[in-house]
Amino acid sequence: METQKKMPRCFQCPAPFWRRMAVMTGGIILQGFGLALLRSIDLGLDPCSCLTQGVSQLTHLSFGTCQVICQTVMFIAVIIFDLSRIGFGTVWNVVFLGYISDFFTWLFRVTLPAGALEQTAVRYVLLIPTLAVFLVGAAAYMSSGLGSSPYDAVPFIISSHVKKPSFRAVRIIWDVAFMVLGVLLGVRPGIVTVAVAFFCGPVVAAVQRFLTRTLLAEKA
Repeated sequence: METQKKMPRCFQCPAPFWRRMAVMTGGIILQGFGLALLRSIDLGLDPCSCLTQGVSQLTHLSFGTCQVICQTVMFIAVIIFDLSRIGFGTVWNVVFLGYISDFFTWLFRVTLPAGALEQTAVRYVLLIPTLAVFLVGAAAYMSSGLGSSPYDAVPFIISSHVKKPSFRAVRIIWDVAFMVLGVLLGVRPGIVTVAVAFFCGPVVAAVQRFLTRTLLAEKA
Protein backbone atom coordinates (compact mmCIF):
# COMPACT_ATOMS: atom_id res chain seq x y z
CA MET A 1 0.00 0.00 0.00
CA GLU A 2 1.48 3.33 -1.05
CA THR A 3 2.12 5.88 1.64
CA GLN A 4 0.05 8.96 1.02
CA LYS A 5 2.22 12.02 0.58
CA LYS A 6 1.51 14.61 3.22
CA MET A 7 0.43 17.89 1.68
CA PRO A 8 1.85 21.12 3.12
CA ARG A 9 -0.68 23.10 5.12
CA CYS A 10 -1.59 26.68 4.39
CA PHE A 11 -3.32 29.18 6.69
CA GLN A 12 -1.74 27.73 9.80
CA CYS A 13 -2.88 29.23 13.11
CA PRO A 14 0.03 29.15 15.60
CA ALA A 15 -0.65 30.27 19.16
CA PRO A 16 -1.29 32.88 20.38
CA PHE A 17 -3.31 33.25 17.16
CA TRP A 18 -5.37 36.39 17.82
CA ARG A 19 -2.37 38.31 19.11
CA ARG A 20 -0.49 37.26 16.00
CA MET A 21 -3.40 38.49 13.87
CA ALA A 22 -3.34 41.83 15.70
CA VAL A 23 0.44 42.19 15.22
CA MET A 24 0.18 41.23 11.55
CA THR A 25 -2.73 43.60 10.86
CA GLY A 26 -1.06 46.46 12.73
CA GLY A 27 2.16 45.76 10.84
CA ILE A 28 0.40 45.91 7.46
CA ILE A 29 -1.29 49.22 8.38
CA LEU A 30 1.99 50.69 9.63
CA GLN A 31 3.82 49.49 6.52
CA GLY A 32 1.12 50.99 4.30
CA PHE A 33 1.42 54.32 6.15
CA GLY A 34 5.21 54.26 5.76
CA LEU A 35 4.89 53.34 2.08
CA ALA A 36 2.54 56.28 1.51
CA LEU A 37 5.12 58.61 3.06
CA LEU A 38 7.93 57.09 0.97
CA ARG A 39 5.87 57.67 -2.18
CA SER A 40 5.17 61.25 -1.09
CA ILE A 41 8.74 62.29 -0.24
CA ASP A 42 9.97 60.67 -3.48
CA LEU A 43 13.40 59.47 -2.35
CA GLY A 44 13.03 55.94 -3.68
CA LEU A 45 10.97 52.86 -2.89
CA ASP A 46 11.65 49.28 -1.89
CA PRO A 47 12.24 47.06 -4.98
CA CYS A 48 8.76 45.50 -4.97
CA SER A 49 7.01 48.87 -4.72
CA CYS A 50 9.39 50.21 -7.37
CA LEU A 51 7.93 47.79 -9.93
CA THR A 52 4.37 48.39 -8.70
CA GLN A 53 4.82 52.15 -9.10
CA GLY A 54 6.18 51.60 -12.61
CA VAL A 55 3.17 49.49 -13.59
CA SER A 56 0.88 52.15 -12.10
CA GLN A 57 2.55 54.88 -14.16
CA LEU A 58 2.31 52.76 -17.30
CA THR A 59 -1.33 51.69 -16.91
CA HIS A 60 -2.67 54.75 -15.03
CA LEU A 61 -4.29 52.38 -12.54
CA SER A 62 -4.03 53.10 -8.83
CA PHE A 63 -0.99 51.90 -6.91
CA GLY A 64 -3.20 49.61 -4.83
CA THR A 65 -4.74 47.94 -7.88
CA CYS A 66 -1.31 47.39 -9.45
CA GLN A 67 -0.07 45.96 -6.14
CA VAL A 68 -2.87 43.38 -6.24
CA ILE A 69 -2.12 42.52 -9.89
CA CYS A 70 1.66 42.15 -9.42
CA GLN A 71 1.38 40.18 -6.18
CA THR A 72 -1.34 37.92 -7.59
CA VAL A 73 0.95 36.86 -10.45
CA MET A 74 3.58 35.83 -7.89
CA PHE A 75 0.89 34.32 -5.65
CA ILE A 76 0.10 31.78 -8.37
CA ALA A 77 3.71 30.55 -8.23
CA VAL A 78 3.48 30.20 -4.44
CA ILE A 79 0.25 28.18 -4.75
CA ILE A 80 1.91 25.84 -7.25
CA PHE A 81 5.22 25.32 -5.47
CA ASP A 82 4.82 25.89 -1.71
CA LEU A 83 1.42 26.14 -0.04
CA SER A 84 3.02 26.26 3.41
CA ARG A 85 4.08 29.87 2.82
CA ILE A 86 0.49 31.01 2.39
CA GLY A 87 -1.34 32.44 5.39
CA PHE A 88 -3.56 35.28 6.49
CA GLY A 89 -0.59 37.63 6.24
CA THR A 90 -0.19 36.66 2.58
CA VAL A 91 -3.77 37.64 1.77
CA TRP A 92 -3.65 40.83 3.88
CA ASN A 93 -0.46 41.87 2.09
CA VAL A 94 -1.77 41.15 -1.41
CA VAL A 95 -5.20 42.72 -0.96
CA PHE A 96 -4.78 45.55 1.54
CA LEU A 97 -1.22 46.94 1.60
CA GLY A 98 -1.41 48.91 -1.65
CA TYR A 99 -4.86 50.32 -0.91
CA ILE A 100 -3.81 51.35 2.62
CA SER A 101 -0.91 53.21 1.01
CA ASP A 102 -3.32 54.83 -1.47
CA PHE A 103 -5.61 55.89 1.40
CA PHE A 104 -2.84 57.59 3.36
CA THR A 105 -1.44 59.20 0.19
CA TRP A 106 -4.91 60.67 -0.43
CA LEU A 107 -5.18 61.74 3.22
CA PHE A 108 -1.86 63.61 3.04
CA ARG A 109 -3.02 65.35 -0.12
CA VAL A 110 -6.31 66.62 1.35
CA THR A 111 -5.08 67.52 4.85
CA LEU A 112 -1.57 68.92 4.34
CA PRO A 113 -0.75 72.23 2.60
CA ALA A 114 -0.09 71.84 -1.12
CA GLY A 115 3.52 70.81 -1.75
CA ALA A 116 4.28 70.29 1.97
CA LEU A 117 5.97 66.95 1.37
CA GLU A 118 7.76 68.11 -1.79
CA GLN A 119 10.11 70.60 -0.11
CA THR A 120 13.68 69.33 -0.14
CA ALA A 121 14.34 70.00 3.56
CA VAL A 122 11.12 68.31 4.64
CA ARG A 123 11.79 65.28 2.46
CA TYR A 124 15.23 64.65 3.97
CA VAL A 125 14.09 65.34 7.54
CA LEU A 126 11.32 62.76 7.11
CA LEU A 127 13.54 60.20 5.36
CA ILE A 128 14.87 58.27 8.37
CA PRO A 129 11.65 58.24 10.48
CA THR A 130 9.63 57.28 7.40
CA LEU A 131 12.01 54.46 6.55
CA ALA A 132 11.90 53.31 10.19
CA VAL A 133 8.08 53.22 10.17
CA PHE A 134 8.05 51.25 6.91
CA LEU A 135 10.65 48.71 8.09
CA VAL A 136 9.11 48.21 11.54
CA GLY A 137 5.68 47.68 9.95
CA ALA A 138 7.13 45.16 7.51
CA ALA A 139 9.04 43.44 10.32
CA ALA A 140 5.92 43.15 12.50
CA TYR A 141 3.90 41.50 9.74
CA MET A 142 6.78 39.16 8.83
CA SER A 143 7.34 38.23 12.49
CA SER A 144 3.70 37.27 13.07
CA GLY A 145 4.27 33.82 11.55
CA LEU A 146 1.05 34.04 9.53
CA GLY A 147 2.46 33.73 6.02
CA SER A 148 4.79 35.59 3.68
CA SER A 149 3.95 38.03 0.94
CA PRO A 150 4.30 36.41 -2.50
CA TYR A 151 7.24 38.76 -3.20
CA ASP A 152 9.10 37.48 -0.12
CA ALA A 153 8.07 33.84 -0.63
CA VAL A 154 9.25 33.37 -4.23
CA PRO A 155 13.01 33.79 -3.49
CA PHE A 156 12.71 31.06 -0.81
CA ILE A 157 10.99 28.79 -3.33
CA ILE A 158 13.63 29.46 -6.00
CA SER A 159 16.43 28.84 -3.51
CA SER A 160 14.88 25.54 -2.39
CA HIS A 161 14.79 24.28 -5.99
CA VAL A 162 18.34 25.20 -7.02
CA LYS A 163 21.67 24.18 -5.46
CA LYS A 164 23.42 27.39 -6.44
CA PRO A 165 23.47 30.32 -5.87
CA SER A 166 22.78 30.77 -2.14
CA PHE A 167 19.50 32.19 -0.83
CA ARG A 168 21.16 35.52 -0.14
CA ALA A 169 22.37 35.73 -3.75
CA VAL A 170 18.92 34.71 -5.03
CA ARG A 171 17.29 37.43 -2.92
CA ILE A 172 19.74 40.09 -4.14
CA ILE A 173 19.15 39.10 -7.77
CA TRP A 174 15.39 39.12 -7.15
CA ASP A 175 15.45 42.60 -5.60
CA VAL A 176 17.73 44.03 -8.29
CA ALA A 177 15.54 42.57 -11.04
CA PHE A 178 12.44 44.29 -9.65
CA MET A 179 14.31 47.55 -9.20
CA VAL A 180 15.58 47.42 -12.81
CA LEU A 181 12.10 46.65 -14.13
CA GLY A 182 10.73 49.61 -12.18
CA VAL A 183 13.43 51.90 -13.57
CA LEU A 184 12.68 50.69 -17.12
CA LEU A 185 9.05 51.67 -16.47
CA GLY A 186 10.12 55.18 -15.51
CA VAL A 187 10.57 55.04 -11.72
CA ARG A 188 13.59 56.85 -10.30
CA PRO A 189 15.63 54.74 -7.86
CA GLY A 190 16.72 56.45 -4.66
CA ILE A 191 18.48 56.11 -1.35
CA VAL A 192 15.51 54.21 0.13
CA THR A 193 16.00 51.34 -2.31
CA VAL A 194 19.56 50.83 -1.10
CA ALA A 195 18.62 51.36 2.57
CA VAL A 196 15.90 48.69 2.45
CA ALA A 197 18.37 46.20 1.00
CA PHE A 198 20.85 46.82 3.85
CA PHE A 199 18.56 47.34 6.84
CA CYS A 200 15.44 45.21 6.27
CA GLY A 201 17.08 41.99 7.53
CA PRO A 202 18.51 43.43 10.80
CA VAL A 203 15.29 45.33 11.58
CA VAL A 204 13.15 42.22 11.02
CA ALA A 205 15.43 40.19 13.30
CA ALA A 206 15.33 42.83 16.08
CA VAL A 207 11.54 43.26 15.93
CA GLN A 208 11.04 39.51 15.85
CA ARG A 209 13.15 39.08 19.01
CA PHE A 210 11.15 41.80 20.78
CA LEU A 211 7.75 40.43 19.74
CA THR A 212 8.70 36.87 20.64
CA ARG A 213 9.54 37.98 24.18
CA THR A 214 6.44 40.15 24.57
CA LEU A 215 3.26 40.13 22.48
CA LEU A 216 3.80 36.77 20.79
CA ALA A 217 4.98 34.89 23.89
CA GLU A 218 2.66 32.08 24.94
CA LYS A 219 1.32 32.49 28.45
CA ALA A 220 2.21 29.73 30.89
